[in-house]
Amino acid sequence: MQGIEVAELRKRYGDVRALDGIDIGVGRGTVLALLGPNGAGKSTLVRILATTVLPDGGRASIMGHDIVREPAAARRSLGLMLGNERSWYWRLTGRGNLEFFAALYGMRRRTAASRAADVLREVELADVADRRVGEYSSGMRARLALARALLQTPPVLVLDEPTQNLDPVAAANFRDIVIRRSEEHGTAVLLTTHNLHEAAALAHEVIVLALGRVVSRKPSGTDAAELEATMLSVAGA
Repeated sequence: MQGIEVAELRKRYGDVRALDGIDIGVGRGTVLALLGPNGAGKSTLVRILATTVLPDGGRASIMGHDIVREPAAARRSLGLMLGNERSWYWRLTGRGNLEFFAALYGMRRRTAASRAADVLREVELADVADRRVGEYSSGMRARLALARALLQTPPVLVLDEPTQNLDPVAAANFRDIVIRRSEEHGTAVLLTTHNLHEAAALAHEVIVLALGRVVSRKPSGTDAAELEATMLSVAGA
């Protein structure tokens, strides 16, 4: 499968089972949406895949690289975007920010400039690339965060609540970019969201987590109404 593979993954925080033996797979060119109430384990899974938190058991891999045994290789294959991203240099331009982060990834100056220009075009920010990030709208900053996640041309994307602060038009534009990335580049995309319409519109599969466990799997074509009924049943369980 490559992409993302998670098997029997477990993580505890004291008496709380944040992840209780979950199995998830995201193949190349597919989008998996992860739903669940607060405390379901979504953020813990994202942190483990990003190699910032170690699991207590089970295994997880990014493009075949085990996140515990080969964390550096796993990170090189992963583009991570957080919906509440704040780690920008607000007085720098969008282009300047991306070139700075590309340099941190080890790119030479010319390569960094070229990749920054490429991803700015892809996320449709080329016309505002030389405007200060402090002047960007929330939608523009979300697209800039996606551009940063794409700098290393990763085969895997993990998007954690990417549209939570966006208006409907900006969110729809963002979803179009994600779909294009998956279809045209074969990127494996894991998306965590509370937006049922977003999950229905984007995902080839929707997985619902509750108390660290997979409680439901829904195929492509499942509409938002059915997802809402599933979420209500989970909340009432």
